[in-house]
Amino acid sequence: MKYLYVGIDVSKENASTQGIDGEGKKMDFLNCWTSSQSIVTKHRKKRTKVMVAMESTASYHVNLFSYLTAKRINTVIVNPLLISNFTKLSLRKTKTDKKDALVIAQFILIHKDSLTQLVLSSEISDLRDISRQRESLVDQMTAVKHEIKRLLNITFPELEKVKGLFTKSILRLLRHYPSADSIKRASHSDISKIIIPGSMGKNTAATVESIKKAAEMSVGTNSFSREMIIKQKASILTHLGEHLDEITYFLIERCQSAMYEDMAILKSIRGIGDKTAMNFLTEIGGDIEIYSSHKKLIAMSGLDPSVCQSGKYEGASKISKRGNRHLRRVIWLMTTKVVIFNDYFKDYYAKRKQDGLPYKKAILATAHKLIRIIYAMLSNKTSFNVKAY
Repeated sequence: MKYLYVGIDVSKENASTQGIDGEGKKMDFLNCWTSSQSIVTKHRKKRTKVMVAMESTASYHVNLFSYLTAKRINTVIVNPLLISNFTKLSLRKTKTDKKDALVIAQFILIHKDSLTQLVLSSEISDLRDISRQRESLVDQMTAVKHEIKRLLNITFPELEKVKGLFTKSILRLLRHYPSADSIKRASHSDISKIIIPGSMGKNTAATVESIKKAAEMSVGTNSFSREMIIKQKASILTHLGEHLDEITYFLIERCQSAMYEDMAILKSIRGIGDKTAMNFLTEIGGDIEIYSSHKKLIAMSGLDPSVCQSGKYEGASKISKRGNRHLRRVIWLMTTKVVIFNDYFKDYYAKRKQDGLPYKKAILATAHKLIRIIYAMLSNKTSFNVKAY
């Protein structure tokens, strides 16, 4: 059977396609869509085995990848870093779209045996997009919170000592009275109408009195510009919180429906809840069987060690950070939680600290331990059992 290796260089508006046979002989195509048609019709009639590859380029490759896989063409997504390093092997520095497509085709010709096709179902792909949108909302909210705290340190620095700044009732208060001076001029009843309703009994007349008292003794500075900004920031944070609640509820509901068993297995580890479990499962692709070992999963997250050693010189060991940064983030969050709430991982973390590891390295060592256990649990469909590890 003949072989055809096709490289596609995808950009926003078009794509260049270059094919080579098993001996490296070039075969030109007009563009990616007509190429795929010709692959399906012309080359399959000739009993040609086709392998297509393209770089992961933001969102530009998604539609083409979906189209080719729907046609049952063996298509792989290659890390751009691998193609970049492969390009450096050539002495020529010419760079064109056609040249890039040829390099991709040559890469898969050489590495065809080590490349695997990773196909996410449309549902998992959608859940991953929503999960990353949720992560983006969390980041935005964190940035807004920092801004509000910075501004309140000028207009009403004592408020933080009286009540938590980012409860719904205090955010409502800041949307109306964003400074000590404005609260000082407001009546008790006006403030009570804002912060007491909907607080589930947490805010009372005593709370209003303590806020008023703090405002009267405040050293805050009057600033109409900062007051306006605080009002807007409080409003933005409220809306972001509503969006976050909506998307979190949707994600948990869908993940429990699609991956109920795996969600339950992960949550059997004390310290892992619905949010981290669903983020982890969506980022790994929804199925642990994608990975042949826990080492592959660790490498996918970029938590594998990167060692620099030459002769007598041995540099400091660092993580590679060449994997999925979203997965790396959720693993870090999971680890920091289990070392607090789970005695097994708390003891393991303490042992690594006693061995002389600093905080971050001890957390990373615990993260590796956690991933090994999670991989075994999901592979064997078993819940967490301390005696088993």
